[in-house]
Amino acid sequence: MADPTLTVTGTGVVPGFAYAPAAWTRARPVPPADNRSIAEDDRPAEGERFKNASLAVGARLSERASHASGVAAEVLAATANLATDRGWQRATIKLINAGSSAEAATTASTEQFCEMFLKVGGLMAERVTDLRDVRDRVIAEMMGLPEPGVPTPDAPVILLADDLAPADTAGLDPALIRGIATRLGGPTSHTSIIARQLGIPCVVAAAALRDIPDATPILIDGTRGTLEAGVPVAEAEAKVTADAARREAIRTWRGPAQTKDGVLVDVLANVQDGAGAARAAATSEAGGVGLFRTELCFLSAQTEPSVAEQARIYGEVFSAFPGKKVVVRTLDAGSDKPVPFAKHEHEENPALGVRGIRLWLTNEGLIERQLDAIAAAGEDNGVERPWVMAPMIATVDEARRFAALCAERDLKPGIMVEVPSVALLADEFLAEVEFFSIGTNDLTQYAMAADRMSSPLATLTDPWQPAVLRLIKMTADAGRRAGKPVGVCGEAAADPFLACILLGMGVTSLSMAASAVAAVGVQLESVTLEQCQEASAEVLAMSTAAETKALAQELLS
Repeated sequence: MADPTLTVTGTGVVPGFAYAPAAWTRARPVPPADNRSIAEDDRPAEGERFKNASLAVGARLSERASHASGVAAEVLAATANLATDRGWQRATIKLINAGSSAEAATTASTEQFCEMFLKVGGLMAERVTDLRDVRDRVIAEMMGLPEPGVPTPDAPVILLADDLAPADTAGLDPALIRGIATRLGGPTSHTSIIARQLGIPCVVAAAALRDIPDATPILIDGTRGTLEAGVPVAEAEAKVTADAARREAIRTWRGPAQTKDGVLVDVLANVQDGAGAARAAATSEAGGVGLFRTELCFLSAQTEPSVAEQARIYGEVFSAFPGKKVVVRTLDAGSDKPVPFAKHEHEENPALGVRGIRLWLTNEGLIERQLDAIAAAGEDNGVERPWVMAPMIATVDEARRFAALCAERDLKPGIMVEVPSVALLADEFLAEVEFFSIGTNDLTQYAMAADRMSSPLATLTDPWQPAVLRLIKMTADAGRRAGKPVGVCGEAAADPFLACILLGMGVTSLSMAASAVAAVGVQLESVTLEQCQEASAEVLAMSTAAETKALAQELLS
Protein backbone atom coordinates (compact mmCIF):
# COMPACT_ATOMS: atom_id res chain seq x y z
CA MET A 1 0.00 0.00 0.00
CA ALA A 2 1.35 3.46 -0.95
CA ASP A 3 2.53 5.80 1.81
CA PRO A 4 -0.25 8.44 2.20
CA THR A 5 2.30 11.07 3.32
CA LEU A 6 4.94 10.36 0.69
CA THR A 7 7.41 13.08 -0.40
CA VAL A 8 9.39 12.63 -3.62
CA THR A 9 12.29 14.99 -4.34
CA GLY A 10 13.81 15.95 -7.69
CA THR A 11 15.22 19.07 -9.33
CA GLY A 12 12.81 22.01 -9.48
CA VAL A 13 13.09 23.77 -12.84
CA VAL A 14 9.94 25.94 -13.02
CA PRO A 15 8.81 27.58 -9.76
CA GLY A 16 5.24 27.51 -8.52
CA PHE A 17 2.68 25.37 -6.68
CA ALA A 18 -0.11 23.20 -8.02
CA TYR A 19 -2.42 20.66 -6.37
CA ALA A 20 -4.30 18.00 -8.33
CA PRO A 21 -4.51 14.22 -8.84
CA ALA A 22 -1.50 12.53 -10.42
CA ALA A 23 -1.96 11.34 -14.02
CA TRP A 24 0.66 9.02 -15.50
CA THR A 25 1.31 9.07 -19.24
CA ARG A 26 -0.18 6.27 -21.35
CA ALA A 27 2.12 3.29 -21.76
CA ARG A 28 3.90 2.75 -25.04
CA PRO A 29 2.61 -0.05 -27.28
CA VAL A 30 4.11 -3.52 -26.93
CA PRO A 31 4.77 -4.94 -30.41
CA PRO A 32 3.83 -8.58 -31.09
CA ALA A 33 6.49 -11.04 -29.91
CA ASP A 34 6.18 -12.93 -33.21
CA ASN A 35 9.68 -13.14 -34.72
CA ARG A 36 8.63 -14.99 -37.86
CA SER A 37 10.09 -13.91 -41.18
CA ILE A 38 7.77 -12.08 -43.57
CA ALA A 39 7.34 -13.92 -46.86
CA GLU A 40 9.14 -12.23 -49.75
CA ASP A 41 5.91 -11.58 -51.66
CA ASP A 42 4.42 -9.83 -48.60
CA ARG A 43 7.38 -7.54 -47.93
CA PRO A 44 6.37 -4.66 -50.27
CA ALA A 45 2.98 -4.44 -48.51
CA GLU A 46 4.69 -4.58 -45.13
CA GLY A 47 6.95 -1.72 -46.20
CA GLU A 48 3.93 0.31 -47.30
CA ARG A 49 2.27 -0.34 -43.93
CA PHE A 50 5.30 1.19 -42.21
CA LYS A 51 5.53 4.14 -44.64
CA ASN A 52 1.84 4.98 -44.29
CA ALA A 53 2.07 4.87 -40.49
CA SER A 54 5.16 7.09 -40.34
CA LEU A 55 3.60 9.58 -42.77
CA ALA A 56 0.38 9.66 -40.72
CA VAL A 57 2.30 10.32 -37.51
CA GLY A 58 4.39 13.00 -39.22
CA ALA A 59 1.28 14.68 -40.62
CA ARG A 60 -0.41 14.75 -37.20
CA LEU A 61 2.64 16.27 -35.57
CA SER A 62 2.97 18.85 -38.37
CA GLU A 63 -0.70 19.77 -37.95
CA ARG A 64 -0.15 20.31 -34.22
CA ALA A 65 2.94 22.40 -35.00
CA SER A 66 0.90 24.65 -37.28
CA HIS A 67 -1.43 25.50 -34.39
CA ALA A 68 1.37 26.05 -31.85
CA SER A 69 3.76 28.96 -31.48
CA GLY A 70 7.27 29.74 -30.25
CA VAL A 71 9.37 26.89 -28.89
CA ALA A 72 6.37 24.53 -28.91
CA ALA A 73 5.98 24.92 -32.69
CA GLU A 74 9.71 24.42 -33.23
CA VAL A 75 9.95 21.18 -31.26
CA LEU A 76 6.77 19.73 -32.79
CA ALA A 77 8.05 20.49 -36.29
CA ALA A 78 11.42 18.90 -35.45
CA THR A 79 9.69 15.76 -34.16
CA ALA A 80 7.48 15.62 -37.26
CA ASN A 81 10.66 15.66 -39.34
CA LEU A 82 12.00 12.69 -37.39
CA ALA A 83 8.86 10.69 -38.25
CA THR A 84 9.50 11.19 -41.97
CA ASP A 85 13.31 11.17 -41.86
CA ARG A 86 14.52 9.43 -45.00
CA GLY A 87 17.54 7.85 -43.34
CA TRP A 88 15.41 6.25 -40.63
CA GLN A 89 12.79 5.16 -43.18
CA ARG A 90 15.44 3.62 -45.45
CA ALA A 91 16.97 1.72 -42.52
CA THR A 92 13.53 0.37 -41.55
CA ILE A 93 12.57 -0.64 -45.10
CA LYS A 94 15.93 -2.41 -45.46
CA LEU A 95 15.13 -4.56 -42.43
CA ILE A 96 11.60 -5.24 -43.75
CA ASN A 97 13.05 -6.30 -47.09
CA ALA A 98 15.27 -8.72 -45.17
CA GLY A 99 12.17 -10.35 -43.68
CA SER A 100 11.39 -8.44 -40.45
CA SER A 101 7.85 -7.39 -39.61
CA ALA A 102 7.16 -3.64 -39.78
CA GLU A 103 6.96 -3.41 -35.96
CA ALA A 104 10.20 -5.33 -35.41
CA ALA A 105 12.01 -3.37 -38.12
CA THR A 106 10.82 -0.05 -36.68
CA THR A 107 12.14 -1.04 -33.26
CA ALA A 108 15.50 -2.28 -34.57
CA SER A 109 16.20 0.68 -36.85
CA THR A 110 15.31 3.12 -34.08
CA GLU A 111 17.82 1.51 -31.74
CA GLN A 112 20.50 1.77 -34.45
CA PHE A 113 19.96 5.53 -34.64
CA CYS A 114 19.68 5.89 -30.86
CA GLU A 115 23.04 4.17 -30.41
CA MET A 116 24.56 6.59 -32.91
CA PHE A 117 23.02 9.63 -31.15
CA LEU A 118 24.25 8.44 -27.75
CA LYS A 119 27.81 8.14 -29.06
CA VAL A 120 27.69 11.75 -30.29
CA GLY A 121 26.40 12.85 -26.86
CA GLY A 122 25.09 16.25 -25.75
CA LEU A 123 21.91 17.48 -27.40
CA MET A 124 22.07 14.65 -29.93
CA ALA A 125 21.83 12.18 -27.05
CA GLU A 126 18.72 13.99 -25.87
CA ARG A 127 17.14 13.31 -29.29
CA VAL A 128 17.00 9.65 -28.28
CA THR A 129 13.86 10.40 -26.26
CA ASP A 130 12.33 12.13 -29.29
CA LEU A 131 13.11 9.29 -31.71
CA ARG A 132 11.81 6.60 -29.36
CA ASP A 133 8.64 8.64 -28.97
CA VAL A 134 8.22 8.68 -32.76
CA ARG A 135 8.85 4.92 -32.83
CA ASP A 136 6.08 4.33 -30.28
CA ARG A 137 3.62 6.53 -32.16
CA VAL A 138 4.35 4.77 -35.46
CA ILE A 139 4.03 1.30 -33.90
CA ALA A 140 0.76 2.31 -32.22
CA GLU A 141 -0.51 3.54 -35.60
CA MET A 142 0.36 0.22 -37.24
CA MET A 143 -1.32 -1.73 -34.42
CA GLY A 144 -4.45 0.41 -34.49
CA LEU A 145 -3.90 1.65 -30.92
CA PRO A 146 -4.26 5.17 -29.43
CA GLU A 147 -1.08 7.23 -29.52
CA PRO A 148 1.00 6.78 -26.37
CA GLY A 149 1.97 9.69 -24.18
CA VAL A 150 -0.04 12.41 -22.46
CA PRO A 151 -3.60 11.51 -21.44
CA THR A 152 -6.49 13.85 -22.28
CA PRO A 153 -7.97 14.64 -18.86
CA ASP A 154 -11.32 16.35 -18.35
CA ALA A 155 -10.18 17.92 -15.06
CA PRO A 156 -6.84 19.39 -13.86
CA VAL A 157 -4.01 16.92 -13.14
CA ILE A 158 -0.32 16.77 -12.25
CA LEU A 159 1.31 14.97 -15.20
CA LEU A 160 3.83 12.27 -14.27
CA ALA A 161 6.15 10.47 -16.69
CA ASP A 162 9.45 8.67 -16.88
CA ASP A 163 10.36 11.24 -19.52
CA LEU A 164 8.45 13.43 -21.96
CA ALA A 165 9.17 13.93 -25.63
CA PRO A 166 8.77 17.33 -27.30
CA ALA A 167 5.58 16.15 -28.99
CA ASP A 168 4.11 15.53 -25.54
CA THR A 169 5.17 18.75 -23.83
CA ALA A 170 4.59 21.06 -26.79
CA GLY A 171 0.85 20.43 -26.88
CA LEU A 172 0.11 20.71 -23.17
CA ASP A 173 -2.89 22.74 -22.01
CA PRO A 174 -1.91 24.66 -18.84
CA ALA A 175 -5.60 24.81 -17.84
CA LEU A 176 -5.61 21.02 -17.42
CA ILE A 177 -1.93 20.14 -16.89
CA ARG A 178 -1.24 22.10 -13.71
CA GLY A 179 2.18 20.60 -12.99
CA ILE A 180 4.75 18.26 -14.54
CA ALA A 181 7.17 15.80 -12.97
CA THR A 182 9.51 13.37 -14.72
CA ARG A 183 11.71 10.61 -13.36
CA LEU A 184 14.42 11.48 -15.89
CA GLY A 185 15.35 14.74 -17.63
CA GLY A 186 17.38 17.72 -16.49
CA PRO A 187 17.26 21.52 -16.22
CA THR A 188 17.95 21.96 -19.96
CA SER A 189 15.67 19.17 -21.29
CA HIS A 190 12.74 19.83 -23.61
CA THR A 191 10.36 19.25 -20.72
CA SER A 192 12.00 22.02 -18.69
CA ILE A 193 12.10 24.46 -21.61
CA ILE A 194 8.44 23.99 -22.61
CA ALA A 195 7.21 23.98 -19.01
CA ARG A 196 9.09 27.24 -18.44
CA GLN A 197 7.48 28.77 -21.54
CA LEU A 198 4.01 27.71 -20.37
CA GLY A 199 4.62 28.69 -16.74
CA ILE A 200 3.75 25.20 -15.46
CA PRO A 201 5.45 24.18 -12.17
CA CYS A 202 7.92 21.47 -13.10
CA VAL A 203 10.19 18.97 -11.32
CA VAL A 204 12.63 16.70 -13.20
CA ALA A 205 15.06 13.94 -12.21
CA ALA A 206 12.71 12.70 -9.47
CA ALA A 207 14.17 9.20 -9.14
CA ALA A 208 11.43 7.85 -6.84
CA LEU A 209 8.54 9.18 -8.93
CA ARG A 210 7.20 5.67 -9.57
CA ASP A 211 6.28 5.50 -5.87
CA ILE A 212 3.35 7.84 -6.60
CA PRO A 213 0.28 5.88 -7.78
CA ASP A 214 -2.00 7.22 -10.49
CA ALA A 215 -4.84 9.48 -9.24
CA THR A 216 -3.07 10.32 -5.94
CA PRO A 217 -3.69 13.99 -4.94
CA ILE A 218 -0.27 15.68 -5.18
CA LEU A 219 1.13 19.08 -4.17
CA ILE A 220 3.99 19.99 -6.51
CA ASP A 221 6.51 22.68 -5.55
CA GLY A 222 8.58 23.65 -8.57
CA THR A 223 10.94 25.79 -6.50
CA ARG A 224 12.00 23.19 -3.94
CA GLY A 225 11.62 20.34 -6.42
CA THR A 226 9.18 18.27 -4.32
CA LEU A 227 5.96 16.32 -4.80
CA GLU A 228 3.97 15.62 -1.65
CA ALA A 229 1.09 13.23 -1.09
CA GLY A 230 -1.08 13.48 2.00
CA VAL A 231 -0.91 17.26 2.40
CA PRO A 232 -4.08 18.58 4.09
CA VAL A 233 -6.34 20.03 1.40
CA ALA A 234 -6.66 23.44 3.11
CA GLU A 235 -2.88 23.77 3.42
CA ALA A 236 -2.31 22.79 -0.21
CA GLU A 237 -4.99 25.14 -1.51
CA ALA A 238 -3.59 28.04 0.56
CA LYS A 239 -0.19 27.58 -1.12
CA VAL A 240 -1.77 27.38 -4.55
CA THR A 241 -3.82 30.54 -3.88
CA ALA A 242 -0.75 32.47 -2.79
CA ASP A 243 1.07 31.23 -5.87
CA ALA A 244 -1.81 32.35 -8.08
CA ALA A 245 -1.37 35.87 -6.71
CA ARG A 246 2.33 35.68 -7.60
CA ARG A 247 1.47 34.53 -11.13
CA GLU A 248 -0.99 37.39 -11.58
CA ALA A 249 1.69 39.84 -10.46
CA ILE A 250 4.01 38.31 -13.07
CA ARG A 251 1.35 38.52 -15.78
CA THR A 252 0.76 42.23 -15.13
CA TRP A 253 4.36 43.27 -14.37
CA ARG A 254 5.62 46.02 -16.65
CA GLY A 255 8.98 46.96 -15.12
CA PRO A 256 11.37 48.54 -14.69
CA ALA A 257 13.47 45.82 -13.08
CA GLN A 258 14.47 47.17 -9.70
CA THR A 259 14.70 46.18 -6.05
CA LYS A 260 12.23 47.27 -3.37
CA ASP A 261 14.56 50.16 -2.44
CA GLY A 262 14.73 51.40 -6.03
CA VAL A 263 18.07 49.94 -7.19
CA LEU A 264 17.77 49.40 -10.95
CA VAL A 265 18.83 45.97 -12.22
CA ASP A 266 20.05 45.29 -15.76
CA VAL A 267 17.71 42.47 -16.86
CA LEU A 268 18.32 41.28 -20.43
CA ALA A 269 17.11 38.60 -22.84
CA ASN A 270 18.83 35.58 -24.36
CA VAL A 271 18.03 35.32 -28.11
CA GLN A 272 19.01 33.15 -31.03
CA ASP A 273 18.09 35.26 -34.08
CA GLY A 274 16.37 38.42 -35.27
CA ALA A 275 12.86 36.98 -34.95
CA GLY A 276 13.56 35.92 -31.37
CA ALA A 277 14.97 39.34 -30.56
CA ALA A 278 11.89 41.03 -32.01
CA ARG A 279 9.62 38.80 -29.89
CA ALA A 280 11.67 39.53 -26.77
CA ALA A 281 11.42 43.26 -27.42
CA ALA A 282 7.68 43.08 -28.04
CA THR A 283 6.63 40.68 -25.28
CA SER A 284 9.00 41.37 -22.37
CA GLU A 285 10.49 44.22 -20.40
CA ALA A 286 14.05 43.11 -21.20
CA GLY A 287 16.39 46.07 -21.40
CA GLY A 288 18.44 44.58 -24.20
CA VAL A 289 20.18 41.33 -25.15
CA GLY A 290 22.68 39.74 -22.78
CA LEU A 291 23.35 36.69 -24.96
CA PHE A 292 22.92 36.46 -28.72
CA ARG A 293 23.67 32.79 -29.54
CA THR A 294 24.97 33.26 -33.07
CA GLU A 295 25.67 29.55 -33.70
CA LEU A 296 21.92 28.82 -33.55
CA CYS A 297 21.48 30.87 -36.73
CA PHE A 298 23.64 28.41 -38.66
CA LEU A 299 22.87 24.87 -37.43
CA SER A 300 21.70 23.86 -40.93
CA ALA A 301 24.11 26.00 -43.00
CA GLN A 302 26.25 23.72 -45.16
CA THR A 303 28.58 26.53 -46.26
CA GLU A 304 29.90 29.45 -44.25
CA PRO A 305 27.75 32.54 -44.86
CA SER A 306 29.57 35.52 -46.31
CA VAL A 307 30.55 38.43 -44.10
CA ALA A 308 27.75 40.46 -45.69
CA GLU A 309 25.15 37.75 -45.06
CA GLN A 310 26.27 37.36 -41.45
CA ALA A 311 26.15 41.14 -40.98
CA ARG A 312 22.55 41.17 -42.21
CA ILE A 313 21.55 38.46 -39.73
CA TYR A 314 23.30 40.14 -36.79
CA GLY A 315 21.84 43.49 -37.80
CA GLU A 316 18.32 42.13 -37.27
CA VAL A 317 19.12 41.64 -33.58
CA PHE A 318 20.70 45.09 -33.23
CA SER A 319 17.66 46.68 -34.87
CA ALA A 320 15.25 44.92 -32.48
CA PHE A 321 16.83 46.80 -29.55
CA PRO A 322 17.93 50.14 -31.03
CA GLY A 323 20.17 52.13 -28.72
CA LYS A 324 20.22 49.33 -26.13
CA LYS A 325 22.84 46.86 -24.99
CA VAL A 326 23.25 43.81 -27.24
CA VAL A 327 25.96 41.27 -26.36
CA VAL A 328 26.95 39.05 -29.28
CA ARG A 329 28.62 35.71 -28.56
CA THR A 330 30.93 34.36 -31.23
CA LEU A 331 30.18 30.84 -32.49
CA ASP A 332 29.79 28.37 -29.64
CA ALA A 333 29.80 25.54 -32.16
CA GLY A 334 30.97 22.02 -31.44
CA SER A 335 30.05 19.43 -28.82
CA ASP A 336 26.22 19.35 -28.77
CA LYS A 337 25.87 22.15 -31.37
CA PRO A 338 27.84 21.15 -34.48
CA VAL A 339 27.69 23.71 -37.29
CA PRO A 340 27.99 21.98 -40.70
CA PHE A 341 30.37 24.52 -42.26
CA ALA A 342 32.85 24.33 -39.37
CA LYS A 343 35.41 21.55 -39.34
CA HIS A 344 34.44 19.20 -36.50
CA GLU A 345 36.69 16.19 -36.09
CA HIS A 346 35.38 13.13 -34.26
CA GLU A 347 36.25 13.40 -30.58
CA GLU A 348 35.82 10.90 -27.77
CA ASN A 349 34.76 13.67 -25.38
CA PRO A 350 33.43 16.59 -27.45
CA ALA A 351 32.34 18.65 -24.42
CA LEU A 352 36.03 18.92 -23.56
CA GLY A 353 37.16 19.22 -27.15
CA VAL A 354 37.27 21.75 -29.97
CA ARG A 355 34.25 23.95 -29.34
CA GLY A 356 33.63 27.68 -29.00
CA ILE A 357 36.71 29.86 -29.39
CA ARG A 358 38.82 26.72 -29.91
CA LEU A 359 37.47 26.59 -33.48
CA TRP A 360 40.28 28.95 -34.38
CA LEU A 361 42.63 25.96 -33.97
CA THR A 362 40.95 24.05 -36.82
CA ASN A 363 39.09 26.71 -38.83
CA GLU A 364 41.55 29.39 -39.90
CA GLY A 365 39.95 32.82 -40.29
CA LEU A 366 36.46 31.71 -39.15
CA ILE A 367 36.40 33.81 -35.97
CA GLU A 368 38.01 36.80 -37.68
CA ARG A 369 35.36 36.80 -40.44
CA GLN A 370 32.60 36.63 -37.85
CA LEU A 371 34.08 39.61 -36.00
CA ASP A 372 34.23 41.48 -39.31
CA ALA A 373 30.52 40.77 -39.79
CA ILE A 374 29.63 41.91 -36.25
CA ALA A 375 31.57 45.15 -36.78
CA ALA A 376 29.78 45.72 -40.10
CA ALA A 377 26.37 45.05 -38.52
CA GLY A 378 27.18 47.50 -35.74
CA GLU A 379 28.19 50.18 -38.23
CA ASP A 380 25.05 49.59 -40.34
CA ASN A 381 22.85 49.97 -37.26
CA GLY A 382 24.62 52.87 -35.58
CA VAL A 383 25.98 50.75 -32.72
CA GLU A 384 29.12 52.20 -31.17
CA ARG A 385 31.63 49.51 -30.18
CA PRO A 386 29.32 46.47 -30.15
CA TRP A 387 29.74 44.16 -27.15
CA VAL A 388 31.27 40.84 -28.26
CA MET A 389 32.22 37.88 -26.10
CA ALA A 390 34.05 34.63 -26.75
CA PRO A 391 32.91 31.27 -25.36
CA MET A 392 35.15 28.57 -23.86
CA ILE A 393 38.12 30.84 -23.11
CA ALA A 394 40.43 28.96 -20.72
CA THR A 395 43.75 30.84 -20.68
CA VAL A 396 44.86 34.44 -20.34
CA ASP A 397 46.70 34.12 -23.67
CA GLU A 398 43.41 33.25 -25.40
CA ALA A 399 41.69 36.23 -23.80
CA ARG A 400 44.53 38.53 -24.86
CA ARG A 401 44.41 37.27 -28.45
CA PHE A 402 40.61 37.68 -28.65
CA ALA A 403 40.80 41.20 -27.20
CA ALA A 404 43.40 42.13 -29.81
CA LEU A 405 41.15 40.90 -32.64
CA CYS A 406 38.28 42.98 -31.21
CA ALA A 407 40.49 46.07 -30.86
CA GLU A 408 41.38 45.86 -34.57
CA ARG A 409 37.65 46.15 -35.35
CA ASP A 410 36.67 48.63 -32.60
CA LEU A 411 34.57 46.03 -30.76
CA LYS A 412 34.15 45.85 -26.97
CA PRO A 413 35.77 42.55 -25.94
CA GLY A 414 34.47 40.23 -23.24
CA ILE A 415 34.63 36.55 -22.44
CA MET A 416 32.35 33.88 -21.09
CA VAL A 417 33.18 32.48 -17.67
CA GLU A 418 32.48 28.80 -18.27
CA VAL A 419 35.84 27.16 -17.57
CA PRO A 420 36.73 27.26 -13.85
CA SER A 421 40.22 28.51 -14.68
CA VAL A 422 38.72 31.90 -15.58
CA ALA A 423 37.03 32.25 -12.20
CA LEU A 424 40.23 31.20 -10.43
CA LEU A 425 42.31 33.78 -12.33
CA ALA A 426 39.55 36.36 -12.78
CA ASP A 427 41.74 39.38 -11.96
CA GLU A 428 44.29 38.40 -14.61
CA PHE A 429 41.59 37.83 -17.25
CA LEU A 430 39.87 41.14 -16.52
CA ALA A 431 43.16 42.91 -17.16
CA GLU A 432 42.76 41.79 -20.80
CA VAL A 433 39.02 42.25 -21.48
CA GLU A 434 36.29 44.74 -20.63
CA PHE A 435 33.54 42.48 -19.28
CA PHE A 436 32.60 38.98 -18.16
CA SER A 437 29.44 36.96 -18.73
CA ILE A 438 29.07 33.84 -16.61
CA GLY A 439 27.58 30.85 -18.43
CA THR A 440 26.30 28.94 -15.42
CA ASN A 441 25.25 25.86 -17.43
CA ASP A 442 28.78 25.06 -18.58
CA LEU A 443 30.50 26.46 -15.48
CA THR A 444 28.46 24.01 -13.41
CA GLN A 445 29.17 21.17 -15.82
CA TYR A 446 32.92 21.69 -15.67
CA ALA A 447 33.13 22.52 -11.96
CA MET A 448 31.15 19.41 -11.01
CA ALA A 449 32.58 17.11 -13.72
CA ALA A 450 29.03 16.17 -14.71
CA ASP A 451 27.47 16.18 -18.19
CA ARG A 452 24.65 18.73 -18.04
CA MET A 453 22.56 16.53 -20.34
CA SER A 454 22.75 13.52 -18.02
CA SER A 455 19.50 12.83 -16.14
CA PRO A 456 21.13 10.76 -13.37
CA LEU A 457 23.52 13.66 -12.67
CA ALA A 458 20.88 16.41 -12.56
CA THR A 459 21.53 17.08 -8.86
CA LEU A 460 25.21 17.71 -9.65
CA THR A 461 24.41 20.10 -12.50
CA ASP A 462 22.21 22.26 -10.28
CA PRO A 463 23.59 25.86 -10.23
CA TRP A 464 22.73 26.00 -6.51
CA GLN A 465 25.76 23.79 -5.86
CA PRO A 466 27.90 25.65 -3.27
CA ALA A 467 31.12 25.21 -5.28
CA VAL A 468 29.51 26.88 -8.30
CA LEU A 469 28.15 29.77 -6.22
CA ARG A 470 31.59 30.39 -4.73
CA LEU A 471 33.17 30.47 -8.21
CA ILE A 472 30.55 33.05 -9.22
CA LYS A 473 31.31 35.10 -6.09
CA MET A 474 35.03 35.04 -6.87
CA THR A 475 34.28 36.28 -10.38
CA ALA A 476 31.92 39.04 -9.22
CA ASP A 477 34.47 40.22 -6.62
CA ALA A 478 37.12 40.50 -9.33
CA GLY A 479 34.73 42.56 -11.45
CA ARG A 480 34.13 44.93 -8.54
CA ARG A 481 37.88 45.35 -7.97
CA ALA A 482 38.45 46.06 -11.66
CA GLY A 483 35.37 48.27 -12.03
CA LYS A 484 34.15 46.10 -14.92
CA PRO A 485 30.71 44.50 -15.44
CA VAL A 486 30.11 40.83 -14.65
CA GLY A 487 26.82 39.41 -15.94
CA VAL A 488 25.18 36.00 -15.78
CA CYS A 489 23.55 34.57 -18.92
CA GLY A 490 23.06 30.91 -17.96
CA GLU A 491 19.84 29.28 -16.72
CA ALA A 492 20.65 30.41 -13.15
CA ALA A 493 19.66 34.00 -14.02
CA ALA A 494 16.09 32.87 -14.79
CA ASP A 495 15.56 31.46 -11.28
CA PRO A 496 13.88 34.31 -9.33
CA PHE A 497 15.46 33.43 -5.98
CA LEU A 498 18.87 32.70 -7.47
CA ALA A 499 18.68 35.98 -9.40
CA CYS A 500 18.44 37.80 -6.05
CA ILE A 501 21.42 35.84 -4.68
CA LEU A 502 23.46 36.69 -7.78
CA LEU A 503 22.60 40.37 -7.39
CA GLY A 504 23.67 40.18 -3.75
CA MET A 505 27.01 38.70 -4.80
CA GLY A 506 27.73 41.68 -7.00
CA VAL A 507 26.63 40.41 -10.43
CA THR A 508 25.80 43.49 -12.52
CA SER A 509 23.38 42.06 -15.12
CA LEU A 510 21.05 39.08 -15.52
CA SER A 511 20.20 37.63 -18.94
CA MET A 512 17.53 34.99 -19.45
CA ALA A 513 14.78 33.67 -21.70
CA ALA A 514 12.37 36.53 -22.37
CA SER A 515 9.57 34.51 -20.79
CA ALA A 516 11.42 34.55 -17.44
CA VAL A 517 11.94 38.34 -17.25
CA ALA A 518 8.66 39.18 -15.50
CA ALA A 519 9.03 36.47 -12.82
CA VAL A 520 12.52 37.71 -11.99
CA GLY A 521 11.29 41.32 -12.02
CA VAL A 522 8.48 40.57 -9.55
CA GLN A 523 10.86 38.80 -7.18
CA LEU A 524 13.46 41.59 -7.34
CA GLU A 525 10.94 44.28 -6.43
CA SER A 526 9.90 42.32 -3.32
CA VAL A 527 13.36 42.59 -1.69
CA THR A 528 15.96 45.27 -1.00
CA LEU A 529 19.54 45.15 -2.22
CA GLU A 530 20.66 44.78 1.40
CA GLN A 531 18.41 41.74 1.79
CA CYS A 532 19.98 40.21 -1.34
CA GLN A 533 23.48 40.87 -0.02
CA GLU A 534 22.72 39.42 3.42
CA ALA A 535 21.01 36.38 1.90
CA SER A 536 23.92 35.72 -0.46
CA ALA A 537 26.39 35.84 2.43
CA GLU A 538 24.37 33.27 4.39
CA VAL A 539 23.80 31.04 1.37
CA LEU A 540 27.51 31.00 0.55
CA ALA A 541 28.19 29.49 3.96
CA MET A 542 26.07 26.40 3.18
CA SER A 543 27.65 23.13 2.08
CA THR A 544 24.91 21.42 0.03
CA ALA A 545 22.71 22.50 -2.89
CA ALA A 546 19.55 21.58 -0.98
CA GLU A 547 20.60 23.79 1.93
CA THR A 548 21.46 26.77 -0.27
CA LYS A 549 18.16 26.60 -2.16
CA ALA A 550 16.00 26.14 0.94
CA LEU A 551 17.75 28.94 2.84
CA ALA A 552 17.45 31.37 -0.08
CA GLN A 553 13.73 30.65 -0.38
CA GLU A 554 13.28 31.18 3.36
CA LEU A 555 15.24 34.45 3.46
CA LEU A 556 13.79 35.98 0.29
CA SER A 557 10.14 34.87 0.33
